[in-house]
Amino acid sequence: MNFCKNLIVVASILVLGACSAPKQVAYFQDLQQGGNALTVANPTEIRIRPTDKLSIRVNSQNPKLTAQFTLSASTGSSGSSEVLDYTVDSDGCIDFPVLGKLRIEGKTREELAAYIKKELQSRDLVTDPIVTVEFVNLYVSIIGEVNSPGRYTIDKDCLTLPEALSLAGDLTIQGKRENVLVLRNENGKQQPYRVNLCSANNLYASPVYYLQQDDVVYVEPNSMKVRQSTVNGNTVRSTSFWLSLASFLTSIIVLIVR
Repeated sequence: MNFCKNLIVVASILVLGACSAPKQVAYFQDLQQGGNALTVANPTEIRIRPTDKLSIRVNSQNPKLTAQFTLSASTGSSGSSEVLDYTVDSDGCIDFPVLGKLRIEGKTREELAAYIKKELQSRDLVTDPIVTVEFVNLYVSIIGEVNSPGRYTIDKDCLTLPEALSLAGDLTIQGKRENVLVLRNENGKQQPYRVNLCSANNLYASPVYYLQQDDVVYVEPNSMKVRQSTVNGNTVRSTSFWLSLASFLTSIIVLIVR
């Protein structure tokens, strides 16, 4: 009888040990109630790069005057036209009507709008221009252990990593929160950055807290998911292995008692 009791105790320990394995699940674990406020890195606005597409519109009190600054193409015999977007060339320039070739790489939306407005006024082309600039094709890619991996549009000037992950439905329970990888194109090379979402200090101080166009966010699977990717998942370190062993021992106990 004592043997049966010992087997029950062992089986219980195995089950509890398998089910209570520590997991890095919670975000911002180093934040404390009433603690010192954390300093977030200065907002990094999206800046224009080659191959970016831009919507640039010039308006004023004289629509006929500003129409010459709208890039358009005829859509058919009806005489209607379609407003076109600008694609930044490999030199970081666009060919703007009347103003000619403008180098705009590295500017923000607001800086480009102010630049075009100043050029129009300084050349006495339009006295009261209203210039609006919008990005057309900016994306980040989110892959790996998230609920909805895919390519997501950047629809604001400053997009943070947590905001981008929320677009993808957050990480799955198998996502490795303490080692999220962000790949960024810098000077023609893919620069890797690692971010620990479990640490607010690490996240807020990261140079990739604010994402840029074409960033790739990859969430690695945790060790449990990796073990489950084996043929049957029953490796000696897996939860399923210990649960199977506990079930086997329980069956033996039942047989002995009977």
